[in-house]
Amino acid sequence: MNRIHALRWSALAIVLLLLLLLLGGAFGLPMLRTVSSTNEPVLIYLDQDDNFDSLTVKIKATGKVEMNRGMRLAVQLLQYEDHVRPGCYDVGSGQCALNVIRRLRAGDQFPIRLTIPQTWTKEQLAARLSRQLMADSASLASLFNDPEALKAYETRPEMLVSLFVPDTYEVYWTITPEALLKRMAKEHKAYWTAERKALAEQQGLTPDEVAVLASIVDKETTNVDEMPMVAGMYLNRLRTNMPLQADPTVKFALGNFALRRLYNSHLACDNPYNTYKYTGLPPGPICVPSPQAINAVLHPAQHNYLYMCAKEDFSSAHNFAATYAEHLANARRYQQALNQRNIK
Repeated sequence: MNRIHALRWSALAIVLLLLLLLLGGAFGLPMLRTVSSTNEPVLIYLDQDDNFDSLTVKIKATGKVEMNRGMRLAVQLLQYEDHVRPGCYDVGSGQCALNVIRRLRAGDQFPIRLTIPQTWTKEQLAARLSRQLMADSASLASLFNDPEALKAYETRPEMLVSLFVPDTYEVYWTITPEALLKRMAKEHKAYWTAERKALAEQQGLTPDEVAVLASIVDKETTNVDEMPMVAGMYLNRLRTNMPLQADPTVKFALGNFALRRLYNSHLACDNPYNTYKYTGLPPGPICVPSPQAINAVLHPAQHNYLYMCAKEDFSSAHNFAATYAEHLANARRYQQALNQRNIK
């Protein structure tokens, strides 16, 4: 229907243009003159509450588009005042008044580039996405937490963030939460190729389990080169049924992501995401897993390390150990460094 609608408006625009050429001069020519001072796109955003008056204000506020006589004539000719539609529109690009108003009336939107952020929780994800879209954070979060609704996208609330593969996508600003999830599910399916699924199987994991472990790797190190080492260590622990004891999972369980130092009271919290208390993987990812971390889990470093501890130089790198005694020595140096810097 959208294509048919667009074709009808294109035909109408041609008819109008011919009519204007016949009418000429005083009436037609102003609508055919460019209204922008640049050939680059000039974007305005119209939501459900906008009307022609607020549109005029937004166009003038760009400082690059003139709401001149040609625009007013085009508005009258196309009766646009009664057809204001929400969306992101390009009113620049050297367009004439008639073309600008025609696009606005037809709802011919300019696509935006939506960047998927790497957040801890789905609520944070909803908030960050709402800054880029017309949809508000409450409606996004509501869908992200609805088990029944999420079945249509073959996911569940605990796994929701893994559906979003961090990248930049072209979408319309007015995309609904449901349409957004449908698009993300499509991208997620395309990402998990037969080759990636086979690599996951080689590690004894499902794609969902890869996403969970990758989220832990993401929060353990910002050093991409070190990620395969971290992934290999956690896989060694999983294979020996040893608790993962990953500090970031405790932060997630507590909902306190700013913690810099964990104490026994933190480690004792009774929460399925606390990998000090519960063996195996937590119920879901603790953040939106990055492609780099996923790749590290699919291509882990092969070693016999079972322990890791942040280096005492605070370089974001880690000391790895095969024995508990060696790990205790590493941990002691790191604790001393924390004390020296008075990090609580």
